[in-house]
Amino acid sequence: MAGLKELRTRIESIKSTQKITSAMKMVAAARLRRAQDVLGKSQSYYDGLLTITGRLYRQIRNTEKQTGVRYNYPLIMQGKEQPENYLLVVFSSDRGLCGSYNSYVLRETLHRVAELQRDGKKVKVLCVGKKIGDALRHRNPGVVADVLTGIGGKGADYKEIERFIEPLVAAYMVDEFDVCEVIYTHFNSAINREVRNYRLLPFMPEIDVDDPRYDDKSGNAFFEYDAPAEKVFTDVLFMLAVAEVFRMFLNSQASEQGARMTSMDNATRNADDMVGKLTLKYNRLRQGAITTELIEIISGAEAL
Repeated sequence: MAGLKELRTRIESIKSTQKITSAMKMVAAARLRRAQDVLGKSQSYYDGLLTITGRLYRQIRNTEKQTGVRYNYPLIMQGKEQPENYLLVVFSSDRGLCGSYNSYVLRETLHRVAELQRDGKKVKVLCVGKKIGDALRHRNPGVVADVLTGIGGKGADYKEIERFIEPLVAAYMVDEFDVCEVIYTHFNSAINREVRNYRLLPFMPEIDVDDPRYDDKSGNAFFEYDAPAEKVFTDVLFMLAVAEVFRMFLNSQASEQGARMTSMDNATRNADDMVGKLTLKYNRLRQGAITTELIEIISGAEAL
């Protein structure tokens, strides 16, 4: 009967684990919905900032054509012809149990680091998330500049991302690095996501000056600025860079929660299958033991 006791223990243990994975799945689903909601709401803010930036950029370009004077663009937009020092900002998670989410981020990071080093570039990686930091310190410790944990631990916070970006921009302006790239996971759906690489600094938003959305007139409304257009352009450009990183961070958070929800759902289903197989095995073993006991009883009675 020792085999039966062992099977009962295993079944109860798997059922306990199943309750945990099921609860984690529901928590991840709730966090995913919140991340998707904030991501959707942030899109209109980003579009508005992009329109203002594009309108200012178009006005400055038109002034350049009319006067023949070259505008001194903000330092955040100016890059070197032959950049040598690269900083990679990598978004991952602080916790595991999210399937292949972190492994795909790690693979893209290692690929990009190796690619830049082959070209003779100096590379440092700023890890946002404990998992990517631990993995890189094990695989390639020489490239790790720092590991930041706890960012977005209570949900995405725009001010927190703004405080994160400010020292990066300041370091770029004093030539601590030439190019900053962000490796993040773009969210498509709970089961579909892709790791992307975005060049953050020098910051050059994709603006088509011929697009009518960047006209000085929108409907019957004309736009004027109290401060010089160049000053407003510099301030709005930084705000747009923060909004861009905020969207990337939101995408990474939504991707993490989607991966965790899917992973915990698979774990719950697998636990259910294991419980079914072990229960069947337990019943067969128990039936065999009962049959053996009955045979022994009948054989003893016949012997009397």
